[in-house]
Amino acid sequence: MRSSVLSLSSARDGYSATPPLDRAVASALPTRLRPADLLRLTDEGAEDVLAGRYDHLLPADGLWPTEERWATRLIADDEVDVWLISWTPGKSTELHDHAGSLGALTVLSGALSEFRWNGTELRRRTLAAGDQASFPIGWVHDVVRAPAAVESVGPLDPTLSVHAYSPPLSAMSYYEVTGHGTLRRTKTVLTDQPEGDL
Repeated sequence: MRSSVLSLSSARDGYSATPPLDRAVASALPTRLRPADLLRLTDEGAEDVLAGRYDHLLPADGLWPTEERWATRLIADDEVDVWLISWTPGKSTELHDHAGSLGALTVLSGALSEFRWNGTELRRRTLAAGDQASFPIGWVHDVVRAPAAVESVGPLDPTLSVHAYSPPLSAMSYYEVTGHGTLRRTKTVLTDQPEGDL
């Protein structure tokens, strides 16, 4: 009832309570891309890697790093970064968020374990080849090559995933779980690298 009174009195005064249709409405997100768009981009990136379209960006000798994670940027513009990441056993990203960026990934080979903070505890899920996940702003997680991937493909076979971030990464915050079962930010770093230090 109140809204009809507002509309009538506004119309009487020459004002409309309804915004003009030709005026752009700003998004509440820092990007026009949505999680579904990022999932599509990571899926397309994975297909392109498998088809050999990015062979010129892969390790020249054909040997994947075995000690540290490795990454290469597949696409970069003002709106999105798309990365290919190779994961090595036992190297986690640590608990982190992507600051003001949305994210998504597609697992290309092997498997990843993700430990996500759900507000009260860390929840684990395994993402195998072909699986996808998206990360809204505020998503705090740690990612590591899944132990099952180490056993099934061997330590020298790559676990690969394609990640997209929009807007492109500019910062990441790192966290720890306190003894009281809460999350505490330990540091924030400026970065344009995916999923923590490489």
